[in-house]
Amino acid sequence: MSGTVQDAIPDRGTVDAPEPQRGSLRALLPALAGHRAMMARTCAAAVVEQGSLVTLLTLASHTVGTAVTTNRAPSAGAITALVALVLVRALMTWREMDLSHDLAYRVLAELRVRVFDGLARSAPARVGGRRSGELAATAMADVEALEFFYAHTTAQFLASGLVFGGGAATLAAVEPWLLLAVLPVAALLAAAPFADARGGAVRGARTRAAAATLSADTVDTVDGLRELLAFGGLATRRRRLAEQGRKVGEAQRAEASREASAAAVRDVLIVSAILGAVVAAAQSATSGRLHGAWVPASMALALTMLGPVAESAKALSRTMGLRAAAARVDAAVKAPALAPPPASPRPLPPGLLGVRLHSVSFDYGGPPVLDGIDLTIPAGRTLALVGASGAGKSTCAHLLARFWDPSEGAVHLLPDGGEPVDLRDLSDAQLRGAIAVVGQDAPLFHGTLADNLRLGAPDADDRLLAETAKLCGVDGIASLDTLVGERGSTVSGGQRARIALARALVAEPRVLVLDETTAHLDNAGDARLGSALGGGDRTTIVIAHRRSTIRRADRIAVLEAGRIAEEGTWEELTARSDSALNRVLAATSS
Repeated sequence: MSGTVQDAIPDRGTVDAPEPQRGSLRALLPALAGHRAMMARTCAAAVVEQGSLVTLLTLASHTVGTAVTTNRAPSAGAITALVALVLVRALMTWREMDLSHDLAYRVLAELRVRVFDGLARSAPARVGGRRSGELAATAMADVEALEFFYAHTTAQFLASGLVFGGGAATLAAVEPWLLLAVLPVAALLAAAPFADARGGAVRGARTRAAAATLSADTVDTVDGLRELLAFGGLATRRRRLAEQGRKVGEAQRAEASREASAAAVRDVLIVSAILGAVVAAAQSATSGRLHGAWVPASMALALTMLGPVAESAKALSRTMGLRAAAARVDAAVKAPALAPPPASPRPLPPGLLGVRLHSVSFDYGGPPVLDGIDLTIPAGRTLALVGASGAGKSTCAHLLARFWDPSEGAVHLLPDGGEPVDLRDLSDAQLRGAIAVVGQDAPLFHGTLADNLRLGAPDADDRLLAETAKLCGVDGIASLDTLVGERGSTVSGGQRARIALARALVAEPRVLVLDETTAHLDNAGDARLGSALGGGDRTTIVIAHRRSTIRRADRIAVLEAGRIAEEGTWEELTARSDSALNRVLAATSS
C-alpha cells in the first residue's frame, strides 16, 4: 500500500471499543437463537442439577431431624430417596457442564467466523494500519473470553431464577418468616454485581487492551526477529515485552482483587442470611409454627435456595469484566460493508474486458486523493499508470479491486461489444473472477508453493501450476511441493513477486492490476515477467516507476495530484521536454 493510502486512513474505532458500552453482552444473545433446542436442554439440566441439591439438603435435614426427634433410624424409603438424589445430582452436574460447554463452543465457533466475515467485509479500511496482533486478539482472544458468558451465565441464570422461585413458594407455604429472612439477602446478592458494573467493565477493558497490545508487540517481535538481531535491538524489545507483560499482570491483579472483595461481600451476606434464618427458625419453633424435623428442614431449604443465587451473582460479577471483549466482538460482527453487495447482481458477459474510470473522485476522510479521473483502457491492452508517490496510483488499484467504492463517479468493466458494467453491480465472486490485483508486498501463506498458487483457483491442476510457475520464473525457485514460510519468509522479495504474479495468472483473470509488483526484481527478472505478461488475452494495468516496465506498455497515463495530467505512448510523452512523464522519471532516477 502506498504511503498516501496508509497515512490517509483515519482511525475509525473499528473493532476496538475504547469504553465498554451498556448492552454489549445483550447484543451477543441473538447468537443463541440458532441453538434453542440445546439451550433448552442446558437450562433443563441446570434446573434439575440445582433443584436436586436443594431437595437433597432439605430432605437430608428433615431425615436427620426426624431421627433425632423420634429416636428412630431413617426409613428405607428416605435412604433410597437420598441416594437417588445424590446420583441425580452427580449425573446432572456432569450433564449440565457437558451441555453448557458444548453450547458455548458451538456459539464461539460461529462467532469466530462472523468476526472474520466482518473484518473481511469492512477491509481494508477497518484493517489498514492495525496491527495483526490486535486483530488476532479480537478474532481469537476476545471471542474465547466470551466462553464464560455462554457456558456459565445464560442457562444458569434462568435455572437459578426457577429454583429460587420454587423454593420461595415452598418456604412461603411452610414458614413465611424464614422467607422474609432470606429475601433481602437474595436481593442484595443479585444487585451487588450491578453496583460496580462500570468499574468492572473498565477494569476488564484495561485488561483486554493490555493483552491486545502485548499480543501485537509479540507478533511484531517474532516477525522482525532477524532485524532485531541484526541491529542489536533484541534487548530493548525484550524490555518492552516485559513492560507490557507487567501491565497485563497489573490489570489482571486489579480484576482479581476486586473479585476477591466481591466474594467477601457475598460471604458476609450469606452469613447474615444464616443468622437471620436461625433467628426466624427459633422464633417459629418457640411459637409453635414449626416443630420437629421441619425446623432444620426449613432452615436448609431457606439457605440452599441462596446457593444458586450466590453462584449467579459470582458469575455476573465476572461477566461485567467481559463487556469490553463483547463490545469489540460485536463491533467486528456488525462492521458495515464499505463496498456493499448489489441487491440484484448483473451477469458479466464472457470475453475480453476493458476498464473505464468515469469521473472518479475519492478520499479517505480527508483531502481528495482522486479528483474527477476519466481513464479508459481498451480490452486486451496494457496501460502503465505512472506518478509520484502519493499521486493516487494505489488508490486506483484499490478501487478496481473494490476495496472501496468511489465517492463520486463509477468504475466500469467494458465487455467487448457490450454495455458497460459498474463494479457495484457485480457479485463478489464475479468481480474476483474477473479482476486480480497484485500488490508490491503481496503476502504468501504458510504451506506449499502449490497451495499458494491455488489461492484464487483451488481446482487448478498441477500441469497448469507448473506451466505458470515456469512462465514467471518460479520453477527455478522451488518445486510445487516446497514449503513456503509464513508471509514468504523463506524467499526473497523478488521471488515473492514472481510467486504472487504466478498466483494471479493461475486464476486466469481478464483484468490484471500490478501495483509495483516488479519493484523487487532485477532487470533480467523484470524482462522475464514482461514476457510472461505479453499477449492480448487480458487487460493489464501496471503501476510502476521502472523505465523498462513503463516503456513496454501500449499506453501511459500520468497521475498528478489526483488527476490525469497526460496520456499517450512512450514515444509521444518522452518526446516533449515539459511532459509530466519526464518529470516523474527524473524524480525517480534522482
